[in-house]
Amino acid sequence: MSGTLASPATEVAPKPGPGPREAVVTPAQRRRARRTLLLLAFVCVLPVVASYLAFYVWQPQGRVNHGELLTPTPLPASALAGAGGQPPLARAELEGRWTLVVAAPAACDAACRGALYVSRQARLAQAKEMERVARLWLVTDAGADPRLMPAVGSGTVAAAGPEAGAGGAAGSGAADGVSEGVPAVEELRLARADAAWLAAFPGAAVPGTLFLVDPLGNVMMRFAPQADTTAAARGMTKDLQRLLKYSALGRGGQG
Repeated sequence: MSGTLASPATEVAPKPGPGPREAVVTPAQRRRARRTLLLLAFVCVLPVVASYLAFYVWQPQGRVNHGELLTPTPLPASALAGAGGQPPLARAELEGRWTLVVAAPAACDAACRGALYVSRQARLAQAKEMERVARLWLVTDAGADPRLMPAVGSGTVAAAGPEAGAGGAAGSGAADGVSEGVPAVEELRLARADAAWLAAFPGAAVPGTLFLVDPLGNVMMRFAPQADTTAAARGMTKDLQRLLKYSALGRGGQG
């Protein structure tokens, strides 16, 4: 007998509807989520933008900037090999703090030592805000390991590394601000620069030039070398104080 009823195999299954736990995202909800993400990004960038504006736009009459403002240039994403027995350096390590950078060969000459001394003094002068400032020496050649060279700073003569022996890192340190027995490079980060990183620092080939990297990883200021390291340190100190005042990044554990 030929049946007129559809067999189970030919029945059309109903389309599944949203389960009790499935949420339907509406266009309005997507727009709200997008606005929230943009707001969070804006809040993260705002402190650095505010410091730039306060430092270079809304300047009281008669105020002098000691550093030269550069077009912000982001550092490369590539990691650098460490130097002086230190681990590799990733770009992310510099984010969240203002970083003073010296680019010089491993055989640090007088200009190099002067720049390292200026960066150290400017950082120390920030007192309780000192931890918001980092220091980096980009070694521009494949010379001998910098930890085997005389202590950097102001021409002290003691070696600053584990191979220095019992008296290592115990230089006079009077003008350097380094106490006896304390390594002159204790807070100095060392890494081997590559071509991509050096390209982000215009004028790095001029001995004694210092650069400032903002907490977002952008090279934004250059300090020309000066024969008077005391005056150079004072000028850099003032510039850093203004930037730290208007930027909350790195304050109170913020990164």
